[in-house]
Amino acid sequence: MKLEKVLDNVNSLEKNSFLKIIDNIKSSNPKNSKEIDKILSESSNNLKSVDSINIAKVFDLIKDEFAETIKAEFVNTTSQLDILIDIIIKDGNNILKQDWFARLYERELVKIRRKTKELKAQLESDKSEISELRKRDYLIYKACVETAYNNDSENNRDSKITDDELSILLTLTNQLELSQEEVKLINYLIIPPEKSDIDTVTTFLKNIGVIFFSKKNNLIYVADEVVRVLRKVRKKQIADKYFRRVLKTLKESQINLICRKHNIDVKELDYESKIKQIIKEGISFSNLLKSSMHKDGTNLTDRKKAVTDIWCKRLKIANTLKGGTLEEKIDNIVAHFNEIELDEKVGISVEGYEKLLIEINDELKSFRNLVLNEFEMPDETVLNSSTLLDFNIKPRDILDILPTEDLKTFITAKELKSRGDLVLNILDAYKDSENLLIENYVAIGFRNLNLLKENGIVIKESELGLKFECLTQKIFEQLGFNVDESLKKKLNTAKNKIDLVLNLGNNNIIIIECKTVKESGYNKFSSVSRQIKSYVDLAKKEGLNVVKSLLVAPDFSDDFVNDCDLEFEINLSLITAASLVNILDGFRESKHKQFPYQLLMKDVLIKEERILKAIKK
Repeated sequence: MKLEKVLDNVNSLEKNSFLKIIDNIKSSNPKNSKEIDKILSESSNNLKSVDSINIAKVFDLIKDEFAETIKAEFVNTTSQLDILIDIIIKDGNNILKQDWFARLYERELVKIRRKTKELKAQLESDKSEISELRKRDYLIYKACVETAYNNDSENNRDSKITDDELSILLTLTNQLELSQEEVKLINYLIIPPEKSDIDTVTTFLKNIGVIFFSKKNNLIYVADEVVRVLRKVRKKQIADKYFRRVLKTLKESQINLICRKHNIDVKELDYESKIKQIIKEGISFSNLLKSSMHKDGTNLTDRKKAVTDIWCKRLKIANTLKGGTLEEKIDNIVAHFNEIELDEKVGISVEGYEKLLIEINDELKSFRNLVLNEFEMPDETVLNSSTLLDFNIKPRDILDILPTEDLKTFITAKELKSRGDLVLNILDAYKDSENLLIENYVAIGFRNLNLLKENGIVIKESELGLKFECLTQKIFEQLGFNVDESLKKKLNTAKNKIDLVLNLGNNNIIIIECKTVKESGYNKFSSVSRQIKSYVDLAKKEGLNVVKSLLVAPDFSDDFVNDCDLEFEINLSLITAASLVNILDGFRESKHKQFPYQLLMKDVLIKEERILKAIKK
């Protein structure tokens, strides 16, 4: 769930800890202080009175400083922060009942105690199942942790690991290619974890700003934006769902090799279970692509080729994988997955997602349990599109967890295309073209053919302008307006062709002009203002009152906005494609049957925040 929505779900008291941390960061002159001041000057310098949309914008500007405040907490070795963060950043754990969180926490402690006991026995045994090389790595890291922790007591101070010592240990774990799980187990060999009361744990996490706790609903919320920061803190480069997607492109022999290198017991485990164990282990994504998946002795050229093959042939990503070095290629794969996570588009329409969930559940009896187990959700969880999207789980993420045999069973049952990529075949079958196009409305406005192709939309460049106009019409129709085609035809001449006319009744109309543009910042004000003025004149000749003219484009330059502010004859306002789609989303969740057009009358560049706030009332 996005931060903005989380803030709307908790009361002012439950926001206080988070806002206090933001306020402290804001007061310490962060790198984006000018941008922060600009946002707050438009609303209020008192964060408690700032709306959720603007708080989310401020958080985005201070997320690096926020990450540093979390890192500082790791100095407290008894905080168990690594355990707690690893629970709340798992896919599906960003909205939790407190008692379910307590169960996950307790389950994790039991597992750690059992595994540390097993590891201790293996390290002390002459007949260890751990390879000698890996055993040496474990013992080196263990000795360093012991020294870092115990050297304080030797100097008659409280035992702790300082910030400097922690940074050295992190470097060591990276060089030894230790997974998060391996690091965690060795750390807790030295400092055994003690179970804390769940109220104490919840208060601690709330006070450092990583969770919100609604006492009324007994719900813990972790905002998507905070999850991304916490992943970065834990050196987790991509979400588990994307890690799974990459792992499922590998051969079983490669999966076995990764398991052996990280001391993962794979006896009696099938392919899917091995992948699950690798993800749970918290292995570095970069290290996996760089070395763990390759046989010892594989040369650099072959490693680069293997990584490129994953991108092109197995993930089937259309764009060429850039990067001259292996590290650059891997960095670009990481950047790709982090970019698509920020993309709010579902991939298919929300309606298509709902239909897909219903029909998979009907065909695959194990489906519900599989989802609940994979994402660690309690039994009472409602598996519908709304709930799963709040958990940031999209249709592709659901299909990725299904075993190949289940995918084949479903495809056979629904008589879908069975050749090629099974997951993509299913997604294609559940696309709703109109809703999918609206979800890609901004990309169409920017004439971004590559992005459209990636999202399953094939369209000629020459058709983009008309498609943008048609979708703008659909959006205004869904907002409850009467888009009057017959009146438009009556007004249009061979020279002047209005894009859209909204008939408000009583001879009042709104004229809409649509513009697509390849580069950011539409800046042809003089030509478009003349164009709209001629439309207004046409309407006046027919005795119509143009209460507003609107220009819809993907973006506007500052000069364009300033020029528009000085124009008074045509009563023109500007609205970006992204704002229009967000307003539509907000309208769908509001009580209004028709959008109140008066909300479009105030601004030069229409502010979606103000409109969304108004229609929520």
